[in-house]
Amino acid sequence: MNSPAARPERVVIATRRSRLALWQAEHVKTRLRQLYPALGVELLALSTRGDEMLEERLDKAGGKGLFVKELENALADGRADLAVHSMKDVPMDLPRGFALPVISAREDPRDAFVSNRYQRLAELPPGAVLGTSSLRRAAQVAERHPGIEIRMLRGNVDTRLAKLDRGEYDAVLLAAAGLKRLGLEVRIRSLLEADESLPAAGQGALGIECRAGRAEIEALVAPLADAGAAACVRAERAVNRALGGNCSIPLGAYAELYADGMLRLRALVASPDGRRVARAECRGAAAEPEALGAQAAELLKARGALEILAALA
Repeated sequence: MNSPAARPERVVIATRRSRLALWQAEHVKTRLRQLYPALGVELLALSTRGDEMLEERLDKAGGKGLFVKELENALADGRADLAVHSMKDVPMDLPRGFALPVISAREDPRDAFVSNRYQRLAELPPGAVLGTSSLRRAAQVAERHPGIEIRMLRGNVDTRLAKLDRGEYDAVLLAAAGLKRLGLEVRIRSLLEADESLPAAGQGALGIECRAGRAEIEALVAPLADAGAAACVRAERAVNRALGGNCSIPLGAYAELYADGMLRLRALVASPDGRRVARAECRGAAAEPEALGAQAAELLKARGALEILAALA
């Protein structure tokens, strides 16, 4: 019989340097210290290419994996034992040699409308300037509000809010989870329900990554996992994966877990201008989230998703 892996005395968490990323890493650090008071926990803050390339669209620069690669390098060469990610930034397929043992409890997955002049997205007049870095958000806004001018908005949360406050935008769309985690909930004028802006796969959830085969690290972080959140996120990511998912695709996927153990999964693929949108909704067992995601992807394909994606190539 194999003996259980010895608990480490010290762990290092790799994280991006942004205030939100540091909050997320500190949150995991606090949780670990609560579970294991004698455990030494340190943060290794790193700058990633995604943080440095602020003037380029992510889909053109190489995708959201730009936020993850430097952290994975730190795991690979032993500088860090685990890395904390926003799940919506994690590529659909991990590189060989890495594992994602934990998806933690989810914060609010919705998109937030932030403005100094307007209370709701529907109040924006024709010609108003709306900032977002997300093709998914932009496509859904363009579908319902074609008169709004949508402009790229990159940078961390504080940078985006500063640009709004300088008057460069009439409003911006941000993830509600990030604003709430940073204590900036007061900036939220309204929240967009999923029917109006379907969230990104994994939005609001945190993931913990480590090198594959590190049983002692996987055992250490296992209590931080949330089975319900993990089922939802796995279903959402399966949709994206089945469609060749990356951030160059305006794709939303959002799953909800019900008390009877069933998942409701909604997904969409849209053209960037919002003129073509394929939608799907299906239900299935939470015990088989990937199968449900694959089913939703097939429905999307049957409703024109492949033609939309082909036009993006």
